[in-house]
Amino acid sequence: MRARKQKGSVGVVGLGIMGGAFAKHLVGDGWHVVGFDIDPARRKALARIGVEIADDVKTLAETVPTIITSLPSPEALDTVVGNIVAAKVPQRVIIEASTFTIADKERAEASLRKAGHITLDCPVSGTGAQAAVKDLVIYASGDSKSIAKLKPLFLAFSKSVHDLGAFGNGSRMKYVANLLVAIHNVASAEAMVLGMKAGLDPQTIVDLVKPGAGNSRIFELRAPMMVNENYEDATMKIKIWQKDLAVIGDYAASIGAPTPLMSATLPIYAAAMSTGHAMHDTAAVCAVLEAMAGYRRPKKKKR
Repeated sequence: MRARKQKGSVGVVGLGIMGGAFAKHLVGDGWHVVGFDIDPARRKALARIGVEIADDVKTLAETVPTIITSLPSPEALDTVVGNIVAAKVPQRVIIEASTFTIADKERAEASLRKAGHITLDCPVSGTGAQAAVKDLVIYASGDSKSIAKLKPLFLAFSKSVHDLGAFGNGSRMKYVANLLVAIHNVASAEAMVLGMKAGLDPQTIVDLVKPGAGNSRIFELRAPMMVNENYEDATMKIKIWQKDLAVIGDYAASIGAPTPLMSATLPIYAAAMSTGHAMHDTAAVCAVLEAMAGYRRPKKKKR
């Protein structure tokens, strides 16, 4: 059987929930993927599915023409940018897919541009569960020629990619989307707790909300976790989500846009952080609201 011809080479720095999904889908679509993560467990897991693991970011930058960064903090981005610049390689295209402030992204873009590279601001809309099945939307911004050229690569791990124009517009669009996610997630938990405290079966609540007017993509993704009270397999961890909320809140304040509903969710997420849910999925806000309601689920009957 003849081996499938590879479509090209791409690097992925940050092999967590999102970056790991990007890498996995790219391998499956026929790309040669070189990856790096500071976590040995993530490196080992991705190597098992066909990702070539680089010793460091500098080596990765020497190997591939395009690099996707999916990172947990601005400090991590600064470090990765410094390593790419220090590699002194020919022009690379860096696809920055994390959710950071526009200032953080512009700082990275300026450093990389000075070193002769092109940076695209390309955050994604979707949870880790959606990333696992390529149900992501790419909000791309920056050099339009590069975005168009890389469309096949984007579509290897997403369902659509949109060119939003000037660098930074991708992040602005992501703030809009994540504001809605923050609200819908807590609203979903609030509805679940109302229904359960009223005596309704949690699975029945999910089954009957889905076909009705109150449904949302976030309800569909998170309400089943609330039914099962299982928040361990996180598609977005509360700890990381706190960073995203701060970014959105600060940006909205800077342009004078009121966010009363998102602001109302902040104490709920903060309570989740302080009650042992920092590393759990954001659906764990349901447990916070259950505690606030003084509600304890009835014990399941043994069959």
